[in-house]
Amino acid sequence: MDLSAPTNPIPTRYSDTTGKLNLVIDLIFLQSSSTELNNHSIYPDWCLTSDYALLTVFIPIVEENVNLSKFSIVKNSEEEASFIKNVSSIIKNLDISDLSNINKLKDVVNTLTSNTKCTWGKNSKLVNVTRHSKRWWTKEYN
Repeated sequence: MDLSAPTNPIPTRYSDTTGKLNLVIDLIFLQSSSTELNNHSIYPDWCLTSDYALLTVFIPIVEENVNLSKFSIVKNSEEEASFIKNVSSIIKNLDISDLSNINKLKDVVNTLTSNTKCTWGKNSKLVNVTRHSKRWWTKEYN
């Protein structure tokens, strides 16, 4: 827990009762030891009908490019149909006649995993994912 220093150290509560202090301990939850969020501002003019002033924090939002590459299969594509067909065939052809011990079960699972990865590799392609990757422009906008 850290103490956030206000940029304008003024009371945050304004009592309408004579003799009561215009002071209260306020809690504001921010990231501890943050250089960007290390202080807050008090706005007594924004309290409207409340007897508490608003506390605000400026949160900087920077544009960030996160580039990621991953293998993907386009939905409803020929590659997707081929992948589903191949995986179905892999599952159908698994030899599950003897799963009497853990080693035989592991062998079946490893075979399924290996063959599915191979099929994924054959049908997927490497795509770069950026913040502009989602296709929102459709024919109806032309």
